[in-house]
Amino acid sequence: MELSTFQKSLNKDNPYDFSALKAVFLNCTLKKSPETSHTEGLIKMSDAIMRANGISTDIIRPVDHQIAFGVYPDMKEHGWDRDDWPAIQEKVMAADILVIGSPIWLGEKSSIATLVIERLYGFSGEMNKQGQYDYYGKTGGCLITGNEDGIKHCAMNLLYSLQHLGYVISPQADAGWIGEAGPGPSYLDKNSGGIENDFTNRNTTFMTWNLMHMANMLKNGIPAYGNQRDKWDNRENKDHPNPEYR
Repeated sequence: MELSTFQKSLNKDNPYDFSALKAVFLNCTLKKSPETSHTEGLIKMSDAIMRANGISTDIIRPVDHQIAFGVYPDMKEHGWDRDDWPAIQEKVMAADILVIGSPIWLGEKSSIATLVIERLYGFSGEMNKQGQYDYYGKTGGCLITGNEDGIKHCAMNLLYSLQHLGYVISPQADAGWIGEAGPGPSYLDKNSGGIENDFTNRNTTFMTWNLMHMANMLKNGIPAYGNQRDKWDNRENKDHPNPEYR
């Protein structure tokens, strides 16, 4: 992805050090590699900004992997012969930034995006060394592409899910592009105007920089006070039992 002159100037004049950060992009396209993914086209803009600022990045297409359905960390322990998710989860947990990209189908995020959220949720019961949920101290965002409508609806769903898991959502943590109503060109197609769309480029740039700033701010984690599961579970006076297994 070729960045604009202004985007390049932001990278060149950047006074902040992001070199200790890692980011993972989960491209929830329905298209297996090497088929062209319009969502990945937009992801590559954010990825290029991060890489230009020294961040180690990884773009993953979950559809290229055999991911089992379920809400446990490793579904091989629950009857599945194969589950590639634990290896992806390991990369997610090693990253400071998670960006979920999704196309829009029938006004909704893709089925792969739903699967990814469910599998991320399967790890939400794990704790860090401070006794907090393990996603604490990480930040997340989303990128959406499609036709007609659905960007805000899909973004609301994805960003709510991420914050519920423990991710910190930075300001303006979503961006996207949609074409005109009805059949028509997609983001990377000739004459779509997608790559040149100033609104999309601005929002993607702002999202990316806000994620980088937030990840830097969170490098020492969320203060461990009032949010530790072990202290809550071990309190002396338990008024009511927790009906949830998490």
